Formats: sequence, C-alpha cells, structure tokens
Amino acid sequence: MLPYNPSGLFPSGRPPRPTYREPHPIGGAGVAAGAVGTLFWLVLFALLGGSLVGYVWWTLLAGALAWIAALALVRYGDRGVAAGIAIVTAGGWSIAAAAVATRWVSSGDWPLW
Repeated sequence: MLPYNPSGLFPSGRPPRPTYREPHPIGGAGVAAGAVGTLFWLVLFALLGGSLVGYVWWTLLAGALAWIAALALVRYGDRGVAAGIAIVTAGGWSIAAAAVATRWVSSGDWPLW
C-alpha cells in the first residue's frame, strides 16, 4: 500500500510561507530622538524671529533644513530618526500656519508681506 499523500484540498498544517523582515527596523528610541532633536531645532530657530513674520520665515527655513537632513537619514542613516524629524517638522509648520491664519482672520491683512 502507498503512503497517504494529501491532495492539498484540505491542508493539514500551516503552509510554508515566506517570512518578510525589515532589514533596518524602526525603533521607538530613534523616533523619539529625532522628535526631540527637531523640537529643539525648531524652537531655536523660532526664537530668532522677533515678530510673527520672522517666526514663520525662520520656522519654514528650519523645517526645510530638517527635511533635507531627514531625506539624507532615510537614504543613509536611521529611518526612525527621519520619521521623528518629519513628524515634528509637520507639527511645527502647522503651528506656524495656524498663527498666520489667526492673524489674517483677525486683522484682514496677509501678515507675511
């Protein structure tokens, strides 16, 4: 008698599947380090502006420089740190946009130029 060979219609166990693993996993410590560093960076640049206009332009410049660093980190470094940079930069730009919108609504004049 031949040994029992299942047809595959009713599998008897887990099928062999490939296991995909991230070659460079993102950790929470890297994201936190990027977030804290970028927060310090944005605050440092925001303090250079003496008015709302200065604050917004310095924040945009600092955010652009942070994004350049994040792009370099995505390609050559720690992607977790780059994610932290991107998250905090987006938040900083959102705060600057909200400040501009608030001034624009209250005064009726575009505050940036």
